[in-house]
Amino acid sequence: MLNVTNLRKAYASVVAVDGVSFEVQRGELFGLLGPNGAGKTTTIRTVLNIIAPDSGTISFDGKPFSPEMWDIIGYLPEERGLYRKSKILTTILYFASLKGLSERDAKPLAYQWLDRFGLKESAHRKVEELSKGNQQKVQLIISILHRPRLLILDEPFAGLDPVNQIILKDILLELRQQNVAIVFSTHQMEQVEKMCDNICLINKGKPLLSGSLREIKKQYGKNSLRIEYEGDGEFLKTSPLVKRADVYQNYAELELVDIHKSRELLSKFDDKVDLRKFEIVEPSLNSIFIDVVGPPPSTEEMITARAAAVRATRAPLDKRLRRELIPMVLSLIVFITLAVGMLFKENPDWSMPLLLFAVAILSGVRYFRAKKTVEAERKRGAGGPIE
Repeated sequence: MLNVTNLRKAYASVVAVDGVSFEVQRGELFGLLGPNGAGKTTTIRTVLNIIAPDSGTISFDGKPFSPEMWDIIGYLPEERGLYRKSKILTTILYFASLKGLSERDAKPLAYQWLDRFGLKESAHRKVEELSKGNQQKVQLIISILHRPRLLILDEPFAGLDPVNQIILKDILLELRQQNVAIVFSTHQMEQVEKMCDNICLINKGKPLLSGSLREIKKQYGKNSLRIEYEGDGEFLKTSPLVKRADVYQNYAELELVDIHKSRELLSKFDDKVDLRKFEIVEPSLNSIFIDVVGPPPSTEEMITARAAAVRATRAPLDKRLRRELIPMVLSLIVFITLAVGMLFKENPDWSMPLLLFAVAILSGVRYFRAKKTVEAERKRGAGGPIE
């Protein structure tokens, strides 16, 4: 259904996506994962032809993107894009019309989905009267109402309470059974673990892991322990038997140096905590994520990285501004010189000064347009929303 090969997208000197490849078949739930700023949203927008890639290929059933394909694609953006003053049903029907559905066909489907999400009685309320979670439900309805063959969801569980997360999970599994290809990006590893067939994990624009979730977990699951206890498990972080420890409240996931020394580790619990559960398991996707991506950077590291990004993007962008500024300044100088000279002539010819003045105005317009573009690219390149 969807094939992405060697996708690359850069903003100035910041590479948002670099060599990302994956394939999603019909009836498959595919997870696109990564930390904040990894390039997930840029990848999605490029796949959807919202932004153009610098290189790489994207095909749907072997064909490149065309405007007609919008009718077979459902898309839930991370940012809410609803008309706040419009009524809920009106908003849903409007977006359905953009997908080629008539009001006659769309209205019963809209009521059906509103009822499924517990919003049927609110159909004629304004969007702005809804909570964030309920607005998310409306956007989900818009993305699936036209029965897409490819469904792309960017953080679909954001803002949903546990009950509605279960409803959404059931809907996605139903759509998979209906042979819909589904791609979703999320930070909720537990949802990915329960639902996805295949995943692609990217960080800093580059793919780090891809393939079958089952095979990936086998690859990382050789020396893993899961324990539950009462007490303080912080001592596990410093044990020489433990290679890595994710310690939570009364729960921990451990990677041992040698799994055969698990009995020795067990003996260390006697006088420290009350052990409830001790089992050798495959690692959770969350622990694999942390193992591959690494711990989050410190505040100091983030400040240093952002400063480096600013320095990296500023030099080439300033050259572009100077290139637009020079003709504006030169034409203004020559215009002023000629204009002053004309004031002392008995029969001055103003054609040349006026022409230079027009050139200066045109150059000024080009300069301020370039400046606006530069400022936008600096925001993206130095900590803005390149995700």
